[in-house]
Amino acid sequence: MLKLIGAMFIMLSSTLGGYHLARRLSNRTNQIRDLLMSLQLLETEICYGATPLQSAFEKIGKQHSGFVSQLFGNCSHYFTSLDGASTIQCWSKALGDVKAQSALKKVEWEWLEHFGTVIGNSDRLDQQKHLNLMMTHLKKYEEEARDDQLKYEKMYRTLGFLAGAVIVILML
Repeated sequence: MLKLIGAMFIMLSSTLGGYHLARRLSNRTNQIRDLLMSLQLLETEICYGATPLQSAFEKIGKQHSGFVSQLFGNCSHYFTSLDGASTIQCWSKALGDVKAQSALKKVEWEWLEHFGTVIGNSDRLDQQKHLNLMMTHLKKYEEEARDDQLKYEKMYRTLGFLAGAVIVILML
């Protein structure tokens, strides 16, 4: 009886581990897509609405949910609470706040960190160029994430279950 309960726990935990890995793949795709949409909104606010950066970040933070909302909302908050802080400092601090809940890879984080160094430091036209460059890279990463999701999502789920089955069989 005890072996059966232990086997069930092993199967359940390995299956849930597989589902967790698969969910990270879909979260990565969704987070990149949300970042793309937020950057398009930011471009509209900065280039066509002539909205100050802090106000644009605040609007984007309110329009989205989850990771992107917290990123832009926190950055907007740091503009006001860290009086005299630069855009780079506020952006870096906001990135640090949301890093734990992100499914992004290291290269995508590097681009987000780079984005903080260039946004708000030049005129509208130059910022638009930086936004377009960032969006181009994020589109490429979104395609990669979607391809990875299609390739590996089902495999992770299946491997989680099968790994648990193998462990249970070896135990018996």
